[in-house]
Amino acid sequence: MKKQFSSSIFPIICTLLLTTLTFSCEVFRKAPEKSTVSRGRGRPAPTRKPAAKAPARRPTPSKPAYAKPGALPASEIPQVVQIARTYTGTPYRSGGNDKSGIDCSGLICSVYSEIGVKVPRISWQQSEFGQEVSKLDEIKPGDWLFFVPEAGKEGYVSHAGIVTDVRGQQEIIFIHASTSRGVREDNLFSTYFKGRFVKAMRPF
Repeated sequence: MKKQFSSSIFPIICTLLLTTLTFSCEVFRKAPEKSTVSRGRGRPAPTRKPAAKAPARRPTPSKPAYAKPGALPASEIPQVVQIARTYTGTPYRSGGNDKSGIDCSGLICSVYSEIGVKVPRISWQQSEFGQEVSKLDEIKPGDWLFFVPEAGKEGYVSHAGIVTDVRGQQEIIFIHASTSRGVREDNLFSTYFKGRFVKAMRPF
């Protein structure tokens, strides 16, 4: 009798257990999400906005990487002179950089650019590049010459050229972009240029 009773109850107990487990799993599965209501005040918790991205910084322009004064070997100077002379006859054009039109500082910049050397583009910057040649009789081919607008007066550097040949104490030839005649060679000791000459620089 006891065996029959226990054997008839056992399946019922198993069924009850399975039902309970299934129901509890359903309850847990359907548990509500966490409430956004903050405790105590009964107000919805403020939703956080995503942090604003910092504005992208513009890259800061770097200074031009000029060649270091003295970096060009003296053996390259004849090539500098040769390249400069290929510009002979090029018409003057303010701001020009090529053989369709060029200005005085553009001539210097373009000539050195052709041999892969970067130098300043503006004449007053060029007048501070390298080492100053203190005496006229020490000027050599490849040196840069600088002039002011009016003879015998101090002023800003307004003109520049490259020495191409030194033929004597009174004959230093330089190539430059003349505003009226284009690229040509002249003597530093001519009446026009001698009075306006202010300094010579040896860039390399």
